[in-house]
Amino acid sequence: MPPDATSASLVLRPVSDTDAEFLFQLYSSTRADEMALVDWSEQQKFEFLQMQFNAQSSYYYEQFAAASFDVIELDGKPVGRLYVDERADELRVIDIALMPEYRQQGIGAYYMQSILDRAAASGRAVGIHVEKNNPAMHLYDRLGFEQIEDKGVYWFMRCEPEKARADQEKTAS
Repeated sequence: MPPDATSASLVLRPVSDTDAEFLFQLYSSTRADEMALVDWSEQQKFEFLQMQFNAQSSYYYEQFAAASFDVIELDGKPVGRLYVDERADELRVIDIALMPEYRQQGIGAYYMQSILDRAAASGRAVGIHVEKNNPAMHLYDRLGFEQIEDKGVYWFMRCEPEKARADQEKTAS
C-alpha cells in the first residue's frame, strides 16, 4: 500500500455518469503544462480540452468496450482513474492518471504493481503507451517496463511475465 493509504481508504470503483466533471478535471490536469504554453483565452483552453476529452473518452469506450474503467478513490474522494483492458496474452493499461496533489505518493506505483502481479500470476505481459516526456517514465523503468516501439510522442512499453515475476520476487525478498 502507498505510505499514506490503507486498504480501507484506497479503492477502485467503476466509472459512473456522476464522474464526468471529475474525469474532465483530471484530464485537464494532465494537459496543464501544455496549455500554459499556448496564448489562448481561458474559454478557448476550456473548449479545446473539452473537445479533446470527449474525443479521448469516445475512443476509449469504442476501442476497448470490454475494459475496466475505474475511478481511484482515497478516503471516498476521487483522486484518479485506471483503465485496463484484459486480453488473452496481455493486460493493457489504457490510462492511469492522478490529480496533481496525489502524484508521487505511491498510489500509481501501487496500482501498477498490482497489475504486474496479476499479469505475472496468469503468465501475461503488461503493455502501456507512455508519452515520452511523462514524469512517471522513471516508475515504468523501475517496474521493469521496456520501450518496445516508438509511436511518435509515445513509447509503447511492455513488461513480460518473466520480468514481472523476477521483479515480484526481488521485491518480496
